[in-house]
Amino acid sequence: MIPIHQKPEDLRENQQELEFLQAIARRLPEDTNIMRALGDLYTRTGAYADGLRVDESLSRLCAEDPVVWYNLACSLALSARVDDAFDALSRAVELGYNDYEGMKKDPDLASLHGDARFESVLEWIYSAFEQTPDENF
Repeated sequence: MIPIHQKPEDLRENQQELEFLQAIARRLPEDTNIMRALGDLYTRTGAYADGLRVDESLSRLCAEDPVVWYNLACSLALSARVDDAFDALSRAVELGYNDYEGMKKDPDLASLHGDARFESVLEWIYSAFEQTPDENF
């Protein structure tokens, strides 16, 4: 699903990019760079279920990558799977994800903002990484 508020030329460009990445992903199903690009494009175009599927695969292939877990948390939040999103977000922080400001402003996590667990994760990042705020992932 591509958001209807996009300009026709953006829709065409996104569709072309999507078809290209999907073709490459079929040939190289475990290429994590292709999967990351495809997952990002799915999310940017509103295809949240497809983005979630890719992010879940990446979390198995790149189990120690904090950015993968952060992206999975975003996909889960966009899919209204709040508890799972918090689990993935916690895993990202455990692995070293520390972009405090980015997390606060990320629209993909908007569904988590009213939950006390979100503030708790932000406090965890702030206290754990305040000595190195410029070394964000």
